[in-house]
Amino acid sequence: MALTGSMTHIQSHDAQSPLLDALAALKAQEPILVRRTEEWSSINSGSLELPGLARMADVAADALSTLPGAVERITLGESERVRADGVIERRAHGCALQVQVRPAAPIQIALTGHYDTVFAAAHPFQAPTRLDARVLNGPGVADMKGGLVIMIAALAAFEGLHAAGAIGYTILLSPDEEIGSPASAPLLASLGARAHVGMTYEPAMPDGALAGARKGSGNYSLIIKGRAAHVGRAFADGRSAVVAAAQAVLRLNDLNGVRDGVTVNVGAVDGGAPVNMVPDGAVVRFNIRSPDGEGQAWGEDQARAIAAALDAQDGISAHLHGAITRPPKPMTGAQATLFGWLRESGALLGLDLEWRASGGVCEGNNLFAAGCPNIDTLGVRGANLHSDQEYALMDSFAERAQLSLVLLHAFACGQYDPRSLRG
Repeated sequence: MALTGSMTHIQSHDAQSPLLDALAALKAQEPILVRRTEEWSSINSGSLELPGLARMADVAADALSTLPGAVERITLGESERVRADGVIERRAHGCALQVQVRPAAPIQIALTGHYDTVFAAAHPFQAPTRLDARVLNGPGVADMKGGLVIMIAALAAFEGLHAAGAIGYTILLSPDEEIGSPASAPLLASLGARAHVGMTYEPAMPDGALAGARKGSGNYSLIIKGRAAHVGRAFADGRSAVVAAAQAVLRLNDLNGVRDGVTVNVGAVDGGAPVNMVPDGAVVRFNIRSPDGEGQAWGEDQARAIAAALDAQDGISAHLHGAITRPPKPMTGAQATLFGWLRESGALLGLDLEWRASGGVCEGNNLFAAGCPNIDTLGVRGANLHSDQEYALMDSFAERAQLSLVLLHAFACGQYDPRSLRG
């Protein structure tokens, strides 16, 4: 993965190329890219932390303003969530940021990312730390503030090339990816419907591998109501929502292993009451993942059947809330072709790129569902996401920015035609 190898490869193809100069400039910028990521990591932007999201949006908008095209702030609608007491409430979100560059160009590319993280303002993990000369630990350094930094750097370098005028692109940064994109999903669907190809900046794996096929995912809350009663005077009159919830948990867990590739994870159970009272409320929260749409539909049908069986019990009511938030993203022929192009681009940089199927989900699922082939792990190399051990490898910042630049340049020069991917 050494840059010296990348220089040799590209120089042998195109001596004294402006592209080679741009690649060298990106390498020289690497310390700056790392420092910017540290600065952004220090800004808490948990998915539901509106003040922090607003601050991060200002910082990201300022960075985007160096590119052609106006930075547009898009107000997102509210979404629903189920409280611990079973009440469905509305929640607000931060704004999305969008930049359109050359929207009339014949080739259109969607570049997406998110500026929210999983860490709330009350979480102790709030600041980046350099663990050694290579490893940067911090909230969002890999997922995906580091990815946003290299996306913008690659685009700025691309705009300095004469070929840039041949393609247009739209950048969409969302504030709610870590909670399933409930508010930004319509924007992703619209963007995916009109773009020829997508580039998303989730982190690559530490060894440089990218995510290939992805499972689909749905998040659900089973709201259970029972009948409260005094456990001494009228125990038989009560109907326990907690017992019904326990039945649901076991039945949901029993779905694992029934259908190949489908997993059901019960993440939390809310509810209960003092031990001298029959509890009348509970919420079971769970996730269903599947490699294909048929499996996803099967899992949802099974969950509805479990809810219906509970609802049929005397004194118990059950309501299933939720839906598929990320449709599956299989490795289709178009996806394989796109990954082949990326592999060829990586080879010019001395990279031997691989990809692996992943159970994780991201905005790439949404773009694919809208008909847009895409690569969604173009960000920095890193791991331990969604934990206080999250890290990014600092020697991957220039490397991955260069990879995006080479691919964009190939699109602009006609080496690869993204329009052919959509048939």
